[in-house]
Amino acid sequence: MSFSPAPGPTSHDDLDLAGATILRTGGTGSFGNAFVERVIDEWPDTVIRIYSRDELKQSEMRAKFGDRNLRFLIGDVRDRLRMSRAAQGCDIVIHAAAMKQVPACEYNPFEAVRTNVLGGQHVVDAAIDAKVTKVVALSTDKAVNPVNLYGATKLCAEKIFVQGNAYAAQSQTRLACVRYGNVVGSRGSVVPLFRQQMADQGRLTITDERMTRFWITLPQAVDLVLHALGNMEGGEIFIPKIPSMRVVDLAEAMAPGVPRDVIGIRPGEKLHELMLTADESRHAIDAGTTYVVLPEHSWWSEQTTRISGTPVPDGFVYSSDGNDRWLSAHDLAGLLRFAPATAA
Repeated sequence: MSFSPAPGPTSHDDLDLAGATILRTGGTGSFGNAFVERVIDEWPDTVIRIYSRDELKQSEMRAKFGDRNLRFLIGDVRDRLRMSRAAQGCDIVIHAAAMKQVPACEYNPFEAVRTNVLGGQHVVDAAIDAKVTKVVALSTDKAVNPVNLYGATKLCAEKIFVQGNAYAAQSQTRLACVRYGNVVGSRGSVVPLFRQQMADQGRLTITDERMTRFWITLPQAVDLVLHALGNMEGGEIFIPKIPSMRVVDLAEAMAPGVPRDVIGIRPGEKLHELMLTADESRHAIDAGTTYVVLPEHSWWSEQTTRISGTPVPDGFVYSSDGNDRWLSAHDLAGLLRFAPATAA
């Protein structure tokens, strides 16, 4: 099927961020740049605090956007005290800081846990203590039935944010997650990797020709987060309905006829990705543009949710190889315009 590059979930018409102060952890990454651009375009008086460790990328971001809307805070989510200071006076927290590279997490497991798990707990604690209204954490399809440490740490982080609502019961803070797949052109993704291989070698490497992945653009990822902010009650995991692609089709779209080497699947890598398991489906709904995993604990039933939908079928699984939406090589070629020559 053909796929429109227009943003996906857009039912955030009642979301008003005018005058809000937003804290963005991992704020200088690909998503952070796209999020800032969208938010200051729609709500010009919003203030966004960019919280990250990299002063160079912060200076580059300041040169790009200026500092009328942005406040640049050097800090690490591992640092509980600094995290608490950064959250003071904020209305919303968008948490994207993470170690994301599978090989780096495998080789440095303690560091991955400190950033992705303990760092996530620090964000939750800081938000609750500062009485932040809403927190949205970015997760990944690799958190579902994880086979590598990166996925396992993100699964833990999801649990921390979902159940963080129990700790926030006496405050106004509500926490939710979004979970999505590979982002077109993001730093470390397959698109810049293929481009680098073309520049260096004139040929591509593919791990397995059967491999499939979910595919989302940065505008869609930003829309999903705004959708979650506009519809969350606390404890949900929002999963977008996005297309799948075959890695061989991506290679063909990027470099038609270029030689490819099949090198075999790497440790910790899956042939296909999952975004919703049969076990999660028992408490998930089809909400139109998204699937929503509802929290299982009793504090959910005491709330009146604005999320409407129908229960997904018993045993339903949302996987990249079983998807009913696919991107062809032609579709992928069109989407590649969303991928900058050098990912931010």
